[in-house]
Amino acid sequence: MEFRVVGAADEGALAELFADIDTRFFRPHPMTDEEAHRIATGTGSDVYAILVDDRRPVAYGMLRGWSEGFETPSLGVAVRTGFERRGYGRAMMLHLHAVAIAKGARRVRLRVHPDNVQARRLYESLSYGYDGEDRGELVMTLALETNVDSRSGQGDRLG
Repeated sequence: MEFRVVGAADEGALAELFADIDTRFFRPHPMTDEEAHRIATGTGSDVYAILVDDRRPVAYGMLRGWSEGFETPSLGVAVRTGFERRGYGRAMMLHLHAVAIAKGARRVRLRVHPDNVQARRLYESLSYGYDGEDRGELVMTLALETNVDSRSGQGDRLG
């Protein structure tokens, strides 16, 4: 399994992945070839990433908000249809936590639809806590750890 921050060379893989993501609950932006191009060739502080397994992109993740000046980035992940429940979402989140820490973030936030029980269970298992509602979705936050172990997610909490 390979974690990659999306670059220009990943445009095709990202477009392929977008075509295979269930947008019932995950729709942070259009899942189009044009959006894949914008992300792959864009600049700024936000981070967009893919998880590749056996040369196939299986998960997408992002940390957004830094380019707009927010201190706490919004995290989002999606797993390719047919590849759910194999640990790819958890792996992507742990990698994104490590990236956020490396970029100096002390917290991350996300929004999740109340009916997306599978995602909520994942976030709860990673110690995300509920922090209100926004646009009909639940807001969850996580205080980041200083020593993230990418295999377990264990480490020392920030104060």
